Amino acid sequence: MAKAILGKKVGMTQIYTQEGEAIPVTVIEAGHCVVISKRTPEADGYSAIQLGFGEIKEKQVNKPLKGHFEKNSVKPVRFIKEFRTENIEEFKVGQEIKVDIFDVGNRVDITGTSKGRGFAGTIKRHGFQRGPMSHGSKSHRRPGSSGALGPAHTFKGKRAPGHMGVERVTIQNLEVVKVDPENNLLAVKGAVPGIKGGLLMIKTSVKPK
Repeated sequence: MAKAILGKKVGMTQIYTQEGEAIPVTVIEAGHCVVISKRTPEADGYSAIQLGFGEIKEKQVNKPLKGHFEKNSVKPVRFIKEFRTENIEEFKVGQEIKVDIFDVGNRVDITGTSKGRGFAGTIKRHGFQRGPMSHGSKSHRRPGSSGALGPAHTFKGKRAPGHMGVERVTIQNLEVVKVDPENNLLAVKGAVPGIKGGLLMIKTSVKPK
């Protein structure tokens, strides 16, 4: 069965193995997710569960969401995400999902929102090579020509300066190194997208090694 949970990024550290090897890990505070509702093929055309995560004051919840929570008799939450699954009969509305659904050695895919970098040039944004810095060159970090002479316009998809970051990013096949159910913490090998405190979606890897 595919496993899924929501969490927030705490930060990075390292864990030492018995052989003395240092493993870089990202610590994620996950768990205490609530199944808010279920999507069925008969009613919605697909199978999925809706998970909620994070505390929120009732006065901060708008009326449509408040009615959604009251309809399913669950406590209001800050974040709501859907996860596709074919085994929706194994979940119940109001069920709590904790970090102990994962075991050490499991492979997971983690999705988050990348850090915002503001307006960036082509060298930083796309890895372009800069021009010569001497001998009278006037083109150091410029993007260069942006359109062909014949069509006389810039083609769609042209790599150019612009807003960088704040994109949905998924890192696949991260190994679960440590599970701490008492503190609702999950440590995975390597880096994950997003800022500290950013929302993360953790689920069983679709392409395990």
